[in-house]
Amino acid sequence: MKATVIIPAFNEEKTIKGVITPLKDVDLIEEIIVVSDGSLDKTAAIARECGAMVVELKENIGKGGAIKEGLKRCSGDAILFLDADLVGLTKNHVLQLTKPVLEKAVDMTIGIFTNGRVITDFAHRLTPFLSGQRCVTGRIINDLYDADISRFGVETVLTRIVSSKNINVKEVFLENLTHVMKEEKMGLIKGFAARVKMYWEIVKTLSNAR
Repeated sequence: MKATVIIPAFNEEKTIKGVITPLKDVDLIEEIIVVSDGSLDKTAAIARECGAMVVELKENIGKGGAIKEGLKRCSGDAILFLDADLVGLTKNHVLQLTKPVLEKAVDMTIGIFTNGRVITDFAHRLTPFLSGQRCVTGRIINDLYDADISRFGVETVLTRIVSSKNINVKEVFLENLTHVMKEEKMGLIKGFAARVKMYWEIVKTLSNAR
């Protein structure tokens, strides 16, 4: 039993190597797929140099669409989703996320930041269902592939699947792990606006599901 890793990435040349490198040391990882979502920087080139399979999209179609492109090419028994802007990812973090799923103890793990940075730790404690760090089994993958993740986002769809089915989920606390926030990438005003829009779309989607 091994896992495929899918990493959607848009202009993440500064962090992508730090995400791929620890994955190469984990025997449970069968393949690493980086989907460069219309990146204009060196994201794709760096990922390729690090040994990942790279899917280059000509235009930016969003995280959900990029993940769906990755799903078309995966072959593992489980899928580990990781964000491309992680800072501090280690081999142990990867094992914490993958082993419970590959050992069939649970259907999905959700990674929660802790002891990383106060602001990202707080965001994960407040809204753990928004975490992009997850490992899922094959039966969830089938539902995910059929869902409209291009429009609503993978985290929202996974939350909806869990709430509607008997899915065993385990929250995994990932010590000293954090990520680059939207406000840091886009500037305070644009980043905050993007965050508010994301939260609103998620709340709307979950409300409609009920």
